[in-house]
Amino acid sequence: MTADTTTDIFEEHRSVLTGVAYRMLGRVADAEDVVQEAWLRWSSASREDVREPRAFLVRVTTRLAIDRLRQAKSRREAYVGPWLPEPLVTDFGPAVPDTAERAVLADSVSVAVLVVLESLSPLERAVFVLREAFGFPYAEIAATLDRSEAAVRQLAGRARRHVEERKPRYDVDPAHRRDLTERFLAAAAGGDIEELLILLAPDVRLVGDSGGKSKAPLRVIESADKVGRFLFAVVRDQVPDFDIRFLELNGGPGLLVLSGGRPDSVFQVDVWDGLIQCVYIVRNPDKLACLAGE
Repeated sequence: MTADTTTDIFEEHRSVLTGVAYRMLGRVADAEDVVQEAWLRWSSASREDVREPRAFLVRVTTRLAIDRLRQAKSRREAYVGPWLPEPLVTDFGPAVPDTAERAVLADSVSVAVLVVLESLSPLERAVFVLREAFGFPYAEIAATLDRSEAAVRQLAGRARRHVEERKPRYDVDPAHRRDLTERFLAAAAGGDIEELLILLAPDVRLVGDSGGKSKAPLRVIESADKVGRFLFAVVRDQVPDFDIRFLELNGGPGLLVLSGGRPDSVFQVDVWDGLIQCVYIVRNPDKLACLAGE
């Protein structure tokens, strides 16, 4: 197999490998590191030992992600304030034309789901990602994780129940979410407290992630009144030379706030029954670096 062929095969599967790694780790940089390590192992592997390149690459990527996730667990226990996944620009493109498939991919990469996946064990998370997001057969997942198919089915069932019990309800319709996001931005920026409160569910939650490196609430804020007052305080303390852009992040609409051309924060909302159920704010500069070119 020539060097060109080796590269071509890897690039053919790169998007799947990156998708698996990101859903496992919740960090773009970590996912890219894992995929790069998978490339090194792929490029040095004996072709006689690799009968199915896709299976080999997914197996290597998943195992590397599991190892990194285990290492990250202790660091996340010491994380300052709530932890949210690193915002991911999503554009599934023409390669995923089917609406149902797009919906599954968008749901599996949503902030709400990724937060719940943090509470799974690394093996449960791997099984959930491979099965629910990418539809891998149980037998292939068993080979990937070096477990029996029966054990994998048990892990899958346990992970699925865990996610369904803890995942908040939210509307995946992008047009509906975009509309509520635009109204949310207009009300907050315009100082219209009455309109903002109309948009917020009575038990709305606001989750801020700063990692202790910028200003953000260190605890989850709950109730429409408290969330509304916090958002208006944010508006009053506007960042200098700011600009706001709409991006598709984690499968849904998001707001990127730039200060002096650099990413300052990201806002996203979960919507259900016509109301905003949760507001997510990421202000940890380490998690915004990947958006510098957006």
